[in-house]
Amino acid sequence: MKREYHRWHSPRLGIELGVVVYGHWGPPLLGFPTSAGDELELEGQSMVGALADFIDAGRIKFFTANSINGESFYNKSTHPFHRSYVQAMFDSYLHEEVVPFIWNNCQTQGIAISTMGASFGAYHAANSLFKHPDVIKRCFAMSGVYDLRNFMDGMFDDNFYFNNPVDYLSNMSDPWFYEQIATCDIHITTGTGPWENSGPTYRLSEVLSSKGIRHSLDNWGPQGGHDWPYWKHQMREYVSQLF
Repeated sequence: MKREYHRWHSPRLGIELGVVVYGHWGPPLLGFPTSAGDELELEGQSMVGALADFIDAGRIKFFTANSINGESFYNKSTHPFHRSYVQAMFDSYLHEEVVPFIWNNCQTQGIAISTMGASFGAYHAANSLFKHPDVIKRCFAMSGVYDLRNFMDGMFDDNFYFNNPVDYLSNMSDPWFYEQIATCDIHITTGTGPWENSGPTYRLSEVLSSKGIRHSLDNWGPQGGHDWPYWKHQMREYVSQLF
């Protein structure tokens, strides 16, 4: 498998971040790590290996990014508004730096990008699509959380509001957004397996349904646990059927 490691300084975040690219060609799939992971976590947890045959066959080109959760919502040593500010800058980094990098790497400007992530990575996978439905056209958000109020110590500002899906989606009225989101393929997953909490997924589904946003709430039953073997199985099924 072809593997490239790229790293650059982000002027928005003021730090260097890496992106790993797996494969020669194929529609781009951008993967996010769990809460304490980085751009190498999906390789270390064998998600890349689980999708290796699809990557080698050109069914997907897999990109993995850091999500700097330790600098944003998990940074309990800082003021909550700093946490939400870092998340807002991270969203800008994704849209203004990572997306153009993916387009250039795929040698196709404007190519539709899919996202995936599990646990806290599911938040990033879904939030990226909801924020940028003209660019991110499909997401696989597995065992996620979509209301981050518990990370803000009871405080609330615009940076948080516009990165907290259950809030900004509930009040969405922009015709452009609805035009774009209608072209997207949204998969939010849960199940009845070990350690899984289905509440956040069903809550997000309720919000999406209330706004008429088409999506798939995929309950995997016993195969929907909160751990890597379940997430790898789910992603293999999704990629085999949809790419």
